[in-house]
Amino acid sequence: MPSLRLAPLLLAAAPASAIQVDGIIDPVEWEGALHVTDFRKTQPLNGEPASLPTEAWVLATPEGLAVAFRNVHPASVPRTRQRVQRDFGSQVDRVNLIVDFDGDGRTGYNFTVASTNDIYDAVVTNESEFNADWDGSWLHAVADEGEVWTVEMLVPWHIASMRDAPGETRTLRIYLDRVVGATGERVAWPLASFERPRFLADFTPIEVPKYSQSLLAVTPYVSGLYDRVRGTRDGNAGADLFWKPNGQFQLSATVNPDFGQVESDDLVVNFSATETFVSDKRPFFTENQGIFEFTTPSDDSQLLYTRRIGGPRDDGRGAADIDAAIKLNGSFGATKYGLFAADEADEVGRSFRALRLVRDFSTQNLGLMVTQVERPFIDREATVVGVDHNWRPTPRWNVRTRLIGSDVEHAGTQVRDTGATVWADYEMDGGWRQQWIAMHFGDGLQINDAGYLARNDNDYAHWQVSRRFTDLPETSRYVSKDWRWRVSGSYNEAGDRLNNQFRMSRQSRLRDGSSEFLQVNVNSARVDDLLARGNGALRLPPSAVLFAEYSRPRKGAWAHALEAELYGGGLAGNDRAGWSLYYTPTYYVSDALNVYLGGYAGHRPSWLVWQGGDLVGEFDSRELHVDAGVHWAPSARQELRVKLQAIGLNARTRQGYRVGPGGAPIAVDDPVDDFNVRTLGFQIRYRYELAPLSFLYVVYGRGGYAEEPLYDDSRSLLRDSFSLRDDEQLLVKLSYRFEM
Repeated sequence: MPSLRLAPLLLAAAPASAIQVDGIIDPVEWEGALHVTDFRKTQPLNGEPASLPTEAWVLATPEGLAVAFRNVHPASVPRTRQRVQRDFGSQVDRVNLIVDFDGDGRTGYNFTVASTNDIYDAVVTNESEFNADWDGSWLHAVADEGEVWTVEMLVPWHIASMRDAPGETRTLRIYLDRVVGATGERVAWPLASFERPRFLADFTPIEVPKYSQSLLAVTPYVSGLYDRVRGTRDGNAGADLFWKPNGQFQLSATVNPDFGQVESDDLVVNFSATETFVSDKRPFFTENQGIFEFTTPSDDSQLLYTRRIGGPRDDGRGAADIDAAIKLNGSFGATKYGLFAADEADEVGRSFRALRLVRDFSTQNLGLMVTQVERPFIDREATVVGVDHNWRPTPRWNVRTRLIGSDVEHAGTQVRDTGATVWADYEMDGGWRQQWIAMHFGDGLQINDAGYLARNDNDYAHWQVSRRFTDLPETSRYVSKDWRWRVSGSYNEAGDRLNNQFRMSRQSRLRDGSSEFLQVNVNSARVDDLLARGNGALRLPPSAVLFAEYSRPRKGAWAHALEAELYGGGLAGNDRAGWSLYYTPTYYVSDALNVYLGGYAGHRPSWLVWQGGDLVGEFDSRELHVDAGVHWAPSARQELRVKLQAIGLNARTRQGYRVGPGGAPIAVDDPVDDFNVRTLGFQIRYRYELAPLSFLYVVYGRGGYAEEPLYDDSRSLLRDSFSLRDDEQLLVKLSYRFEM
C-alpha cells in the first residue's frame, strides 16, 4: 500500500503537437508521457499481474489531463460490445480514470469509457462512495484494432475547482484501472481498491505543470408540457450559468430552473415512519457538489440533501417552484470553501443556505459545514453546524469523526441537541480487517430541514471482523470470497433496546464474472419506538433474516439478476416466516437494444401499519411487482428508454393492537380495515444529444396511486394498476450549452 508521503511522479510538459482525441495512440503525440505497465489485480484483490496485457499513458497538457489505454483482448476471451446508457451499471469491458485534483483524499472525479465509447462519470467522496448523478463535459474516443482496443480521454482543467499551489507545479493523485467484462477481473495502478477502507488516499501522487483554464458556460432551456388529465398546457424557460475565471473559483447559478419529468424515480410503497431517500439527478445540484459532502455512518445521512429544495411545499399543495439558486466553490490558500443558496417562490417558499470549509493536512483533514433553512409559512428556522475530521495516522488505519449540532426555533419554541459519530477501520495482514462504528444522535437533533437522517434518538455501536480469501484453487468456481461477522447494539435515549444483532455475510465473485451475496441477521427482542409516531414503543419478539443475491452478466443474449429473502418479523417473530423473490432477466436483441422483464412477489404474514394514536394494525400482506423496460441506443447521440413499474399490494387484517404499559401489544376490537394499494409509473423517454451536455428530450409519462378496500385476487389488483391515470403528461424540453 503506498505511503501518504510518497514522492509525486513528475509529468513532463506536453509536446508541441496537441493530443487529438481519436482513440489512436500516436507515439509523437504521447512523447514524454508517464508510461504505466504495472497493472495489478484488485478484483480479486490479490495484487497479481494482470491476466491480459494493459498499459496506459498519462500526460498533462494545457488543454487538460490526457490519458490513453492500450488493452490487449485476445479472441479466446469473450468481448462485450453492448451499448450502455450514460452512468451505466452493466459489467462490460471498460477503463477508468479517477483524479483527485487537490491530492488531499477528499474528492475524486471518475471518468469511465466502455469499449463501445459509452461513458460513466461520478464524484467519489468519503474515500469510496461513488455518486453517478454528476455529469461532466470531457473528451473521449475508442479505436478497435481487432485483438487490441485503445482509449484516449482528455479531462479539461476547468472540470473541477482546484486550490492554488506554490510554484509552477501542482500535485494531483490519480488511479487507473481496466475491467474485463466477461470475467469481472479488475486490474489497477496503483494497487488501490474501493473494497478497502481507504481508496482515494492510496492514489499515486503526480506532479504536473500548474495549468489553468477559464470557462463561461450558459445553458438556456425551453420546455412545453401538455397535461392530458387536466387538459392544460404550460411553457417554461430558464437558464443555468457556470463560470470559472481561474482554478481557484467557480460559480454555478440557475434562474427559473425546470427540474421535472425527464427522470423517473423508482416506485416505493412506504407506510413506515422513516422517509424514503431519493438521489438527486438535477444538473445544478450535482455540479461541484463534492465539497458539500458531509455524511455519517447512518445510511444515506447528509447535512445537505438537495431533494429538499423544490420538494413538497409547506402548505401541502404540490411541489415548490424555485426562483433561483447559486453556488460558489473555490479556495484561499490551503482552505477550500463552498457557498450555496436557493430560494423557492411565493410566500410559502423556503430559503436554503449552506457554508462549507475544508482544510487538508499531511495525514488528516478538517471541515466545517453550516446549513440554515427559513420556513416562514410554518414559522420555523433551523440551523445545523457540523465538524468533520478524517485521520489516516498510518497506511493501515482510517478514522472518521463527525460532530453535529442543531438549533431549531419553531412557533416560538427552541430546541437544541447534538450528535456524534466515530468510524474506524483497521487493515491487517492475511486479508483480515476490523471495523468499529459508534453513533449518538440526540432525541432533539433535527437536521432534516436541509439534510437527511433516517432517525435521531439513537445510540448505536458495532464491531465487525472481515476476512478476504483470494488464493482459491484454479478448480474452484470462485475467484474470491469475502466473509464478514458483525455484532451491534442500538438503544434510544430512554434506554429502550432498538435492536441487538449478529450479522454474518459473504460476498463472492465467480470466474464467469457473476457475483453472489449471502447474509444472515439474527435480531434480539426489541422495541419499535417510531411505529406509533410518538404514542409509545411497541415490544417485538426476536427474529431472523436470510438474504441471498445473485447477478450474472451478459452471456450470449441473456443476463440475470435474482434476489431472495426469508425473514421473521412483526409481532409473530420467527413463528410465521415471510418471504420475497425478485428475478429480472434481460434479453439482448442486439448490442444496441435490450429488453428486461422483472417480477417481484412477497408475503409478509405479520406486517405492522400505524392506524393513528397508539393503534397498530397487524396485516397478512401479499405484494406483486412488475418492472419492465426497453433500452435502445440506435446511435452514439440517441437513446430511447421505456420504463414500466407497477405494484399491487393487498393487506388482510389479522388483529388490531394498542401499545400498552411497558410497550406490551394489547389486542383490541377497534376497527382495522383490510386495504389494497395500486401504483403505476410508466415513461417513454427519447433523448438526443445535440452537443456535450446539450439535449433534446421528448418524454411521455403516466402514473397513479390508489388505496382502496381489499381485493380478493392480488393478480387482478396488479392488472388493475395499469388503469391508473392520476397523471398523464407529454413534455418536450430543449437545452443547449454555450461555452465561451
